[in-house]
Amino acid sequence: MKLIADLHIHSKHARACSSALSIPNLEKYAKIKGINLLGTGDFQHPLHREHINEHLKEDSNGILRTSSGFPFIWQTEISFMYSQNNKRRAVHLVVLSPNTETSNKITSYLLSKGRVDYDGRPIFGIPCDEFVKDLKQISEEIEIIPAHCMTPWFGLFGSKSGFDSLEECFQEQTKHIYAVESGMSADPPMLWRFKQKFNVVSFSDAHSFWPWRIGREATIFDIPEVAHASEASPNQQDATTNTGVQFVRPGDSPKWLTYKNIINAIRTGKNLTTIETPPAYGRYHWDGHRDCNFSCDHITTKHNKGVCPKCKKPLTIGVDYRVEEIAKELKGFTPADAKNFYELLPLHELIALHLSSSLNTKKTWALYNELIEKFNNEFNILLNLTKEDLQKASINEKLAEIILLNRENKLSVKPGYDGEYGVLQLPSKQATLF
Repeated sequence: MKLIADLHIHSKHARACSSALSIPNLEKYAKIKGINLLGTGDFQHPLHREHINEHLKEDSNGILRTSSGFPFIWQTEISFMYSQNNKRRAVHLVVLSPNTETSNKITSYLLSKGRVDYDGRPIFGIPCDEFVKDLKQISEEIEIIPAHCMTPWFGLFGSKSGFDSLEECFQEQTKHIYAVESGMSADPPMLWRFKQKFNVVSFSDAHSFWPWRIGREATIFDIPEVAHASEASPNQQDATTNTGVQFVRPGDSPKWLTYKNIINAIRTGKNLTTIETPPAYGRYHWDGHRDCNFSCDHITTKHNKGVCPKCKKPLTIGVDYRVEEIAKELKGFTPADAKNFYELLPLHELIALHLSSSLNTKKTWALYNELIEKFNNEFNILLNLTKEDLQKASINEKLAEIILLNRENKLSVKPGYDGEYGVLQLPSKQATLF
């Protein structure tokens, strides 16, 4: 049985987040999306902690549950800004915690270093290696994952203030870093080129609960040695893929879902599959200047010596360029232990493209809700439905083509840059699948 998790979430108390971001809304839209497990987000923030305590109850396995049983894991993201080797460093780290007691200790530790009440993603001047060492002294079960590792401003490998390797950032504490989050502007093949020893996970860093935000990137956990067929619900066949592999139905919770099993999978990399957006969809894939409406790939940037041809100021260097700077292998390198992954765009994007509309319009929502009513959840549509399934349901032929092209990663995306999302476009000559 496979479980889809999004373990990088924020609360309404984090900067630039929806004021309606709440546990009930996250649960509602996670089920619509097809997500089985969420992070709590911002657990150290006092107001969000009250919200967590109001809506979630912890079980004996370190899983927090709503009144209907939907599972969450203790999770937050912390921002670190400091100087190392005469360079400004800025790195975001996702923190997963095994239980209430440990979460309380982490909060107390952070309070000893500064404030936690002004932002859901608080800033500290602690070096990353010191932070990891201190948290591991609290509990070995705490998991620390570099967030959106390639983004320029706050990624571990970011062009503006990041590092060239795990070891440069975490030094002796590198042994405690088992995985990094790819982020929207990068994907596993980019990270494979670094020849660094880490597993790749993918989560959304969602600032709202809408289904084009939560789960836009996620990680599939498959723990077959402890899953039992008897745990499947009567309607589980609705989530069966073409190969007969089953996903846990959103809202169901298998007995093997424990904090320890999730963390063990992250640390070992066994049976992990990531759901990525195409890197071009991310907000920092290419280099550019948003104010100048200019963007380009790394080859053009090098030709222009890193300068914007419009304003003559340095460009914001994106992931595409940064990968080429620190890669140890040529593009296309695949390690022997490479994990499978999907590259998918959210269903709202596909519908909006089909209708020539925006993500949040009434007609986009109307068609989205119609598809969810027919096929249970979004990931079932994006990952599982065959051409025949779509034809039998009388889905518009052009929309069905877009859904299948999306699964094959054959849709065109104008690359994002300098904080602007990539723009989905149909290929100049759309393939014919019917």
